[in-house]
Amino acid sequence: MGKELPKAYEPQEVEGRIYEMWEKGGCFQGHRDPDKKPFTIVMPPPNVTGQLHMGHAMDCTLQDILTRFKRMEGYAALWVPGADHAGIATQIKVEEALRENEGLSRYDLGREKFLERVWEWKHKYGARIVEQQKKLGVSCDWDRARFTMDEGLSKAVRHVFVSLYEKGLIYKGSRIINWCPHCVTALSDAEVEYKDKPGNLWHIRYPIQGEKDKYVIVATTRPETMLGDTGVAVNPNDERYRDMVGKKCILPLVGREMPIVADEYVDVEFGTGCVKMTPAHDPNDFEVGLRHNLETIRVLDDNGKVVEGYGKYSGMDRYEARKAIVADLEAGGYLVKVEEHQHNVGTCYRCHSDVEPLISAQWFVKMEPLAKEALRVVREGETKFVPDRFSKTYINWMENVRDWCISRQLWWGHRIPAWTCDECGKLTVSETDPTQCCHCHSHNIHQEEDVLDTWFSSALWPFSTLGWPEQTEDLKYFYPTDVLVTGYDIIFFWVARMIFSGCAHTGKAPFHTVLIHGLVRDDKGRKMSKSLGNGVDPLVVAEQYGADALRFNLVTGNSPGNDMRFLPERCEAMRNFANKIWNASRFVQMNLTIGKVALPRELTMEDKWILSKLNALIPAVTENMDSYELGVAAQKVYDFIWDDYCDWYIEFTKSRLQGEDESAKEQAQQVLCYVLTEMLKLLHPFMPFITEEIWQSLPHEGDYLMLQKWPEAKKELDFPAEEKAVDLIIEATRAIRGKRSELNVPPSKKAHLTIATAETAVFEQGAPLLKRLAWASDVTVTAVAEAAGSDEMRKQGMVEVVTFAARIFMPLAELVDLAEEKKRLEKELAARKNELAGLESRLNNPSFVSKAPAQVVEGQRSRAEELRGLIARLEESVASLG
Repeated sequence: MGKELPKAYEPQEVEGRIYEMWEKGGCFQGHRDPDKKPFTIVMPPPNVTGQLHMGHAMDCTLQDILTRFKRMEGYAALWVPGADHAGIATQIKVEEALRENEGLSRYDLGREKFLERVWEWKHKYGARIVEQQKKLGVSCDWDRARFTMDEGLSKAVRHVFVSLYEKGLIYKGSRIINWCPHCVTALSDAEVEYKDKPGNLWHIRYPIQGEKDKYVIVATTRPETMLGDTGVAVNPNDERYRDMVGKKCILPLVGREMPIVADEYVDVEFGTGCVKMTPAHDPNDFEVGLRHNLETIRVLDDNGKVVEGYGKYSGMDRYEARKAIVADLEAGGYLVKVEEHQHNVGTCYRCHSDVEPLISAQWFVKMEPLAKEALRVVREGETKFVPDRFSKTYINWMENVRDWCISRQLWWGHRIPAWTCDECGKLTVSETDPTQCCHCHSHNIHQEEDVLDTWFSSALWPFSTLGWPEQTEDLKYFYPTDVLVTGYDIIFFWVARMIFSGCAHTGKAPFHTVLIHGLVRDDKGRKMSKSLGNGVDPLVVAEQYGADALRFNLVTGNSPGNDMRFLPERCEAMRNFANKIWNASRFVQMNLTIGKVALPRELTMEDKWILSKLNALIPAVTENMDSYELGVAAQKVYDFIWDDYCDWYIEFTKSRLQGEDESAKEQAQQVLCYVLTEMLKLLHPFMPFITEEIWQSLPHEGDYLMLQKWPEAKKELDFPAEEKAVDLIIEATRAIRGKRSELNVPPSKKAHLTIATAETAVFEQGAPLLKRLAWASDVTVTAVAEAAGSDEMRKQGMVEVVTFAARIFMPLAELVDLAEEKKRLEKELAARKNELAGLESRLNNPSFVSKAPAQVVEGQRSRAEELRGLIARLEESVASLG
């Protein structure tokens, strides 16, 4: 047996020590075992930008619960940890620090020196994140921790880029892309968040060339881009403009001649039915421009400023230019009117600045061919989403997916492995750095400056972390992985890309289940954010209440896919639960004289009851775990521990533990210890620290609870009759205690119980328990048919308590001072009658009934009805006291 448990549970003292013990014991290592089935989870790699938030804590907790559960079930469990280089996010952090601390930009340092700074940042904050994760109790294999810019993962990235390029699925082309002027980089469609914002619709006259006083009126939400207009489009079926098609108009303020073209894209109902075409700054205009050979003129630079060549507007920020252009249009008589207009504006998911559609030479992945197999595996159920509703979200996005812009104008990340020849201008794409052009063999070649989108590397995470593209033994054994646990907010960013990447590069979907959890919101239901200042640091909560309490709070009351409100006070309730288990375990330990746990042959009714309850609990919890209803499983374990074991079974055993019969004493110890050990195993995935600490102090075999076998139900421990019998005794005890509490009777005042029941054998056998737990001086059990009628019993001054299985009578005189009780009841009766009289007076007043809100009147009527019933019962009670 281990050391004695201290009086109070101190998580701060226990958790670090237990985690160190697990690490030293190699408990987290995932080993290939031909005799075991693998179970693999890859951790969604947190960004190396410094701090874990409550969403990470939720993510880690769910994955850890599943990994611990499967490890105990006998699987060769591997949970692969790691971190993501997070291109934009990390570069911005380092650039901000550089600017604030040293007044320098990345250009002052140059690419090489700047990247050295980013690596320093990564080592510092990457290590901090690992320490934070360990404090939460995560049981991942730290020996296999990976980083998206590790040598092995970088090799996988190059292999994929070259492979897709050679298949014609990666191309470089000028396209309209989403551009963030603040982050100064391209964004993929998935990185743009759309927000409904108030704006304006400006109606502007464009004069018709050569026709005095003739013009078309265009309506636009973005007048600053008109500097780049190269045409006006109308719908070919719009009668208003049929005679305009083929003519030319003049661009105000610039003087550029532009054709008026007919295109089905134009919505006849929107604005004036005339649309200005700016192919360099709008994706739809770009497509119309291709169809009608319109010129493409870019007028905003990478920082969102007007380019040179536009007079006073050059160098102006886009919104500053908007004001100046609108003022000049008005002064020149070109502005017809301004209407208020709500519209959807794309914003950067990182910095929330408005995204600018720009024409730019970028690298793209052709998505249509890759989407086919990624759609099939989800449609046919090879990969399932939990809850299933998210599969529809995924399918809808994949069916409408556009080519993926993968180049980013950053320095931190995987540099695109493409070299342009200065002699022949052709590209060399290679997995290794070439020394010459593969076309003309010139040595004058230079590599692309851009890096790949950070999601390009994390899309390969489930297999690159296992050694792919090498066909490693780990890859053969642990891939495909089993479950991906992630939030619904990155289904497009990450989940979809992993699925199509896995299918394309390994021929297999990367996981069979995607377990989606919601966001962790604050107590008011708001998203936690820096701007609102409502974020809750999981490490602070863990320090205050213990990591186990935090974990249990995050998993209980939470179902897959749904957001949850984080209520810190619930952590207090979970800490109380931890204390309850601790105190119960101390009680068991202090009463232990046995050195080994083995269930006795002779079992009492209450022993059979707890064993049967445990036997029903095990498969129910296992089934919930298998179907990812982790919150339901946790609640069932909680209820069993708190109610069945702590509140009832421990009480049942006290008379044996404190008695003289050594055999009965040992019998109670064996059952107490057996059930405690099994329930610690069931609770372990949820609250790993406290369960391990308690288990270590009990008689046990093996070194660690976390490596014990998951409990299994045993047919020989099913005792339905005894389970039902003790449930009836508990129900009767609760009812008696409730009535005594109502009458303010202290436990020291004992009373005789007369129990009229059809279950005479049950109550006769349970009489000793009732005597002790329902504070009875004696118990008489009689069959219902032989019992005196309740009226007769009441006349004898009896109090009646009714349960489903029995009518229980107690002599009132043994419980209370009858004269005092009668006074108390008469006083309450008078107060209730007064309250009813007031309500009836109000309800009989037509003015009140007609003027008061309907719900108020209805509420008063309901209360009056309640009072009539209460008064009748009080009158009955007063009459029974003579």
